[in-house]
Amino acid sequence: MEIAWLVGALLFWRRAAAILVVVAAALACPLRAQTPSEATYRVGPGDEVAVQVLEDGDLAVERRVSPSGTIVLPLVGEIEIAGRTPAEVATLLKTALERRYLQQATVDVQITEHRSQPVMVTGAVGQPGNIYLDGPWRLSQALAAAGGLDPSSQGRALVRRTSANGLTDELEVDLTALIERGDRTLDIPILAHDAITVPVASDITVYFLGEISSQGALTIKGTERATLLTAIARAGGLTDRAASKLVIRRNRGADQPLEIVANFRRILAGSDPDIELENGDLIVVKEAFL
Repeated sequence: MEIAWLVGALLFWRRAAAILVVVAAALACPLRAQTPSEATYRVGPGDEVAVQVLEDGDLAVERRVSPSGTIVLPLVGEIEIAGRTPAEVATLLKTALERRYLQQATVDVQITEHRSQPVMVTGAVGQPGNIYLDGPWRLSQALAAAGGLDPSSQGRALVRRTSANGLTDELEVDLTALIERGDRTLDIPILAHDAITVPVASDITVYFLGEISSQGALTIKGTERATLLTAIARAGGLTDRAASKLVIRRNRGADQPLEIVANFRRILAGSDPDIELENGDLIVVKEAFL
């Protein structure tokens, strides 16, 4: 009788110790810690999720979220999870399992494939096409995910966003300032369904007239920055008789002629910004009056 009691007590404490070890392990070391992106990411149609239940390995499944935002799980059935974070989905499944099957359920939910938040990237990038957000992303991350900038890049990006009311807005970002000069204020947030275009650089031809070493047409390669200073240098520089002020005549159509007055010496000294040239610009350099 006493021996049987001792054996029973020993088995009881062994079971209790095993339970304590399992619980302590679950509390101290979750199945897989979530990254900051996963913690804020909201599940959507097309995503694939992996569900694990610590107390019952047979309930471990991987499911693709349906177009209606649901998945089907053993014992639980169809349940809507779209719009929730992985942690919120785990809480939802825990409640459902404890209501119908388990006295206590420790549920872990991980996203194994992100497909619900596409962004289209086209143009001068390494791998044009759809990329998929897995959390809060910025422009530099999106470009990196698309294979980085191609050498044919024009050095700018157009980010197009359509709001819920159907209105479309487009923002131009100077990639030279963002990437080469590190201006992080230009690293704008990217949202699902944004469209990013990196224009391919194309050659332009400008024309010089007046006090310039080489008059006539000048072609600037698309991979070069087509600015006034670049063009003047490529044309051999101004003559000794050239005035500081020059005029850029730009054809914007019959009704929109445009003349830009620039001060060459102020631009050269850095007092005025350099001017981006466009295809067909005519640069007139007048003679200085003594």
